Order: sequence, then structure tokens, then C-alpha cells
Amino acid sequence: MEQKRTLSLLVDNTPGLLSRVAGLFSRRGYNIETITAGVTADPRYTRMTVVLYCSDEMILEQIKKQLAKLVDVRDIKELKPDESVRRELMLVKIRVNENERRNVIAISDVFRGRIVDVGQESLIVELTGNQSKLEGFLNLVQGYEILELARTGVTGLSRGAHDVRYLD
Repeated sequence: MEQKRTLSLLVDNTPGLLSRVAGLFSRRGYNIETITAGVTADPRYTRMTVVLYCSDEMILEQIKKQLAKLVDVRDIKELKPDESVRRELMLVKIRVNENERRNVIAISDVFRGRIVDVGQESLIVELTGNQSKLEGFLNLVQGYEILELARTGVTGLSRGAHDVRYLD
């Protein structure tokens, strides 16, 4: 049975690295569910978060070994659910008329969403949280027409300071 796994990579901030990491997965037939990347506090480095389905520990270890072979990869760690904080950002544009607007705003409030744009016939809700929270919101607004949807994919960090990797 496949399990969802989340890997956090600390990599050199070099052109083409995202493509090389994604290529490593595709060449070996591993499917990436989401991949996010962004520069860290030190602009020389980028943090990448990769979410994938993996059938067993041996395959996960093989993936880690292959990633470690890439010159620009500095650190690899698995973000386990109880030892990390993982979040995703979602923007949802929903068609609403004047009468429906209040209901959608109320649902958004329950999920701690923010209304970031209001138009005559639509509004945009911004939500952050784990994937199940975002899916829960989408389930409650399925009676409305979703005009557009954008999701960032999961990003995360391990809890505490015990496994922070310091680079010179």
C-alpha cells in the first residue's frame, strides 16, 4: 500500500535545479504529487518540499540516495506528520450573487479563510492549512460554481531546532 511521504530538501539556489530534481523522479518512474521551491533566509539556498506516494521504506531510501547524488543537494529529510508543520495555500474564485455572498463568507470564516477580492459576480477566498482542511472547504462550497482554483502544493518544516542544518 502506498503512503504519502513528504521530503524537505535544502539545495543550492542554482538555475535548472528544480528541473533536475523533477527529472530524477520522472526518469525512475516515481510520481510527484506536489513540489514547491523557494529561497531561504540565505539567498544562496532554496528549500524544496516534495510530496510523493511511496510503497515502502526501501523505495524511499533509494529516492533519498538518488537525490543525495545531485551535487546541489545539501540536506534531505523526511517531514513526518507528527514531527513537522506542513501547510498549503489555496486561492478559490467562486461565482456568487448578492444573496449567496454572505453564505460563502460564513463558510470561509469557519475555515479561517480570508476574502481577498470581491467582484459583482464573484469573490476570491484565500485559505492556508493542511490538505484535509482545504479539501473540507471545497466540499462545503461544492454547491457553488468554482470559477478558478490555484493551489501551491505542500511546504513544511520539521518541528524544533534539533535537526536544523547549518551551512557555511
